[in-house]
Amino acid sequence: MGRLGRLSATRRAHLVSLRTTFAVSFAAVTAAVTIVVGILSYSAAARLVRVDQQSVFDEVVQDLRDEVRQHRMGPDDFSSSAPGHDLVRPARTDVQVLGPDGGVVDPGRPGLPVTVDDRRIATDPNAGRLARHKDVDVGSDVYRVATVSLGGGRGAVQVAQEFSDTEDLLRALQQRTLVLMIAVVIGAGLVGWWLARRITRRLIILASAAEDVARTRRLGIQVPVTGYDEVGRLGRAFDHMLGRLAQSEEDQRRLVQDAGHELRTPLTSLRTNISLLRRIDELPPATREDLVADLTQEARELTDLVNELVDLAAGQSDTEPSQRVDLADIAEDVLGLARRRTGREIMLRTSGDTTTEGRPAMLTRAVSNLVENAAKFDREGGLPIEIVVTGVALSGRGAVRVEVLDRGPGIEETDLDRVFDRFYRAADARSLPGSGLGLSIVREVALAHGGAPFAFRRDGGGSVIGFTVGGGSAEDPHRVA
Repeated sequence: MGRLGRLSATRRAHLVSLRTTFAVSFAAVTAAVTIVVGILSYSAAARLVRVDQQSVFDEVVQDLRDEVRQHRMGPDDFSSSAPGHDLVRPARTDVQVLGPDGGVVDPGRPGLPVTVDDRRIATDPNAGRLARHKDVDVGSDVYRVATVSLGGGRGAVQVAQEFSDTEDLLRALQQRTLVLMIAVVIGAGLVGWWLARRITRRLIILASAAEDVARTRRLGIQVPVTGYDEVGRLGRAFDHMLGRLAQSEEDQRRLVQDAGHELRTPLTSLRTNISLLRRIDELPPATREDLVADLTQEARELTDLVNELVDLAAGQSDTEPSQRVDLADIAEDVLGLARRRTGREIMLRTSGDTTTEGRPAMLTRAVSNLVENAAKFDREGGLPIEIVVTGVALSGRGAVRVEVLDRGPGIEETDLDRVFDRFYRAADARSLPGSGLGLSIVREVALAHGGAPFAFRRDGGGSVIGFTVGGGSAEDPHRVA
């Protein structure tokens, strides 16, 4: 039953597919247009033919009436064998002459029926009197007939025009128009199907890729879509979206792995010290104090690590709206807070336009991490920590550069390329408190604002670590004054 349900669903999917809908719609529109155009064209052509035939017949009849009114004429004057006979006989026109008594003097080919009205017209004293007959059956053909009196009771002339051939011609035209319309509709359906197949082929590829992602949960699928139209843009956007999702998934996986690795050490130490708490009464007072101090320090480091992990995760998915901010003001706020926390002397220098589009909370976190990092490594504290905020031009666009300068031991050349990696700590920093996440948060904030982090050794000793915002710059090892 499940298999039948799947097959039925598959058939329904084919029936309501975009390709089928497009082809049917194209054929329907073409059919409607073709039918309307065909009907209008046939009606116009039929009307023109009928009007033209009627005009010719009326002209012949009028010429005949004018002639008999202007000249005294008898039946012999209209005999087909009479010399000088000049009655115009257009195609499919028949002429029959009636005598004074209404009898046929010169029969037409074919002979035309003579009615009471025709006999009365033949005896009419006035020339040019007219009697019309429509849809007169003569054998297997249909004629329109006009009987014109010669006057003085001398007889009459019957003029007949065959229009059954015209109707046969129009019926043939109608049939051909119908056949042509059917052919156009069928051709439109085939062309519509071909166009739909061509247009929806890339959409089908996109749909298949989306179904593969939903089925396999693999985000690294390459979407082979080309072109620069809406479908091509959709394909590239979908491919870019998959890439971003794959990168986000990889970042999350790596964050969990790194966090798990870093959490093991403090948790193991805590577990060991907690086990010692069971025998705390047996320990000397000095050992007790050391144990409590260790537990306090480890709890603090674990709390700091968790907080930084939360900050890092929040930085990756921050929903804080972007607004116009002044990084000089942010640095001023960070400076005041850092002075109270560390008791260190901190200086701020600014130059140029230091405003940019950004998220204030994220930028505050990045500047604060730089200052705390400098205070941690510059343990001597003999000289002030410097914060420099500068408006610069990068890649032809305005940007802001933030750098923090210290007089600590500096960064080894081998560590410059890795200081912004998660959980990375240089060899001479592993004995210091911290998790190695502070500078990685700086890197995430810089990249999120179209900039990049940088770090280099400071002339005279110490380090310069900072980031740019708004210029889309690559990492720059050169200081901008």
